[in-house]
Amino acid sequence: MGERTTLLSTVLACCVAVAATGPRLLWPRGANKGFLDGLESAPVPLAHNTVELTALMQAQLCTPTAIVAEGVRTLRSTRLTMSTFLIRHPDATFLVDPAICAGVHQRVLPELGFPIAQLVAPDDPIHPLTDVLAANDLTGNDIDFVLPTHLHWDHVSGLYELPGLVPIRVPATEYRWAMAGSSTPLGVARGPLRGRAFDLYELDGPPVLTFARSHDLFGDGSVLIVDLAGHTPGHVGILLAVDDGSRVLLAGDAVWSTLQIDLLREKAPLPGELVDANRDKAFETIHRLHALPAEIEVIPGHDHAAVAARAAR
Repeated sequence: MGERTTLLSTVLACCVAVAATGPRLLWPRGANKGFLDGLESAPVPLAHNTVELTALMQAQLCTPTAIVAEGVRTLRSTRLTMSTFLIRHPDATFLVDPAICAGVHQRVLPELGFPIAQLVAPDDPIHPLTDVLAANDLTGNDIDFVLPTHLHWDHVSGLYELPGLVPIRVPATEYRWAMAGSSTPLGVARGPLRGRAFDLYELDGPPVLTFARSHDLFGDGSVLIVDLAGHTPGHVGILLAVDDGSRVLLAGDAVWSTLQIDLLREKAPLPGELVDANRDKAFETIHRLHALPAEIEVIPGHDHAAVAARAAR
């Protein structure tokens, strides 16, 4: 009975989102000028170390551009990716968003249920986490911990291919949202997360750039975790001091494409009403990304062009 009720609720939410999407194509949500003008950019702490960043592309899918950024009137599609980011710090080797495992269509997507699983399924071929690590002369035993930007299925499914002792570092708010309730939030698959050790942290540090809260992971300024809440309650971004001299923000699903940042647009109601936990908060986060200094390289986790450009370095 509970599964049937959940299915009906999801289908109803899809119908409502579809009905709202058409008008938003013509009249997208406008920027909040007052909020944007009120944003201040706090200094970035000096980095006493740098990290090596490697983008590992695992899967692709195409989505109509008009739903990635509402109000963009085009019949074209945007190529998206599902990717993992390998970070080598002097004190640890870790993964941001261990995205995809082998057999993800059979092992993970069924947890999402109809029709969500059909809407988000990546295209073949899939490059499992084990394979992309091997291409970099690594195995799961070389990974010290994982650092998800959030706990949606396509950012943690690769955990199935990592040893059980590899901990997951995640904000306490995100853990409670994804794991504590009796019902599973839409977009979360608990299978890859069950039985794992969670290392919970708080964003207990000062403002950094346009972000209100932060956490210095190693205490040396090289890996700063910043608040990008909205898509999920505890969504974070990872601001890196990279060894090539760049400052890179791994933005997860705060936006799916840099187009949203440039135009200051949220996702269309379908899929935004389904996948964003708090649409207003998510839109504020897009404003914060829009107001970043130009020298910050923002890489949304699904932006194929942005991830590919980093992977090619």
